[in-house]
Amino acid sequence: MQHPLIAFGNVPITSSAIASMYPDISQLAKKIVDLEKKDEIIRLKRGVYVVNPQITGKILSTELIANHLCSPSFISLHTALRYYGLIPERVCVVQSMTTKQKRSFTNAYGCFDYIHAERKSFHIGVTQVFEEGIYFLIATPERALCDLIAHTKGLTLRYITEVQKYIEEDIRFDMDFFDTARIEIFEEYASVGKKRGSIRTLINWIKNERDIR
Repeated sequence: MQHPLIAFGNVPITSSAIASMYPDISQLAKKIVDLEKKDEIIRLKRGVYVVNPQITGKILSTELIANHLCSPSFISLHTALRYYGLIPERVCVVQSMTTKQKRSFTNAYGCFDYIHAERKSFHIGVTQVFEEGIYFLIATPERALCDLIAHTKGLTLRYITEVQKYIEEDIRFDMDFFDTARIEIFEEYASVGKKRGSIRTLINWIKNERDIR
């Protein structure tokens, strides 16, 4: 007989979703504890779970988990840049932007950090990716770079030479990306986001690099 929760696949689920699959259960909390003890579900945070991949046969996505742990949110900063292969460093923490307050979660699938973004800039440069049968929200490379600059403490980019050093030496960014980078995303972010001056300096540097090439 097929497991009742297999229909959820690798999508994180709430207690109420679990309850919908066991309508005859009077004590939901007890049922959830039992499912956890049997390793049929895995707790991601209080009230949010994922079905054991051994039951569903589906690979779990840390990106999708991150979207569900704190909503609304989207993957960004180092995590997004690494996902696109634009920086060489391995990223140990899944970083996301959210309209909620700063928070962190740790579970069996890693550490998840959430940084507050103002609502007026939240939508800029966010895209939906389809991978392994699921969709998740992630920043475009342009938005992820804006977030990284905006939320790196002590970083102010006043001059083109400072941008050059930051891009090439500090984060070792793939320079070829800037040949096709969408300037309009940087410009939209610079109009309402944090560290607008630094983002405008970045825009000037990109335009200068294109002129040189």
